[in-house]
Amino acid sequence: MLKILLTIVLLTLVIFPAFAQEQSEQLVALTDKGTLQVGLSTIPAHPQTGEQTKLKIDFINKSSKTIQEHVDYSVTVTKDDKQVFGIPLTHTAIGSVTIPYEFQEAGEYKVSIDVQGIVFQPIPTETASFTISVGKESQPKNGCLIATAAFGSELSPQVQFLREYRDDIIMSTAVGSSFINAFNTVYYTFSPSVADVERNNSIFQELVRAGITPLLGILQITKLTSVDNGEISLITSGMIASSLIGATYLWPVGLASKYIRKGFRSRIKTAIIVISIALALTLISSVIGNVQFMMISTSALVLSFVGTGAMFSSWAIWKSVQKMKIIFL
Repeated sequence: MLKILLTIVLLTLVIFPAFAQEQSEQLVALTDKGTLQVGLSTIPAHPQTGEQTKLKIDFINKSSKTIQEHVDYSVTVTKDDKQVFGIPLTHTAIGSVTIPYEFQEAGEYKVSIDVQGIVFQPIPTETASFTISVGKESQPKNGCLIATAAFGSELSPQVQFLREYRDDIIMSTAVGSSFINAFNTVYYTFSPSVADVERNNSIFQELVRAGITPLLGILQITKLTSVDNGEISLITSGMIASSLIGATYLWPVGLASKYIRKGFRSRIKTAIIVISIALALTLISSVIGNVQFMMISTSALVLSFVGTGAMFSSWAIWKSVQKMKIIFL
């Protein structure tokens, strides 16, 4: 059983990072009047000129260290004291926002975030400021490296779909962002090497492309289940996607295990317990807003549904094979 779980974990780390995009370490600053903390990170971690960068801003209650909901804010981006971009006064109900922007010049930029209201109560303007660097040649490129190498271009429809699904659906919530971030470190330890092999080996490139294609179909299906960009909707569609991915990619692992073939019914209860615990932890982490807790709980939830999907599909295949033998014998 341990070997099966380890295999599922390793294969899942290969499958899901098709979405991964490196996010910078979050910088946290107290507003100048000390009422609120503001966190800023960028996606990708090292912004480049001519490429879309996402500024991820979290408003943090300085006492509870949780996300502060219902904040009125504005954003100003300047370079050499000249404004290059800005967001007028607006409201965030969830306390976290992701703002896309394409930097045109390399250099140092100042990001100023003004807070003018909390929980529908106006306050005197308070500001948190950050400095980010753009366009340094020593910084690595980021993106869907394996998928880009498989399909030959960042502009291919498949890569664009993966990127849009990641950015517009998964990364639109705190739970989704936490899940993606949980894979970033692992993904970027091997993805450049895998992408290089793909570019130099057409057979391997075709194999990877064939391996990603079912994932595209699964995501097309689960995209239809996303009612909105809320946390619950994302968790629901994530569970569906994880189950289908496990059933599609990992059924040979379950089929090779006699524990699945012979003891399936006895493991249903265990699977239900594991899923229930992982789901409860994910919901709790979403409520309290602890990023590290969400990274662990969302990963556990995904792995539990991947394993369950693999278990059910392999059991169904095994039963079908047995029935076929009876018919033909």
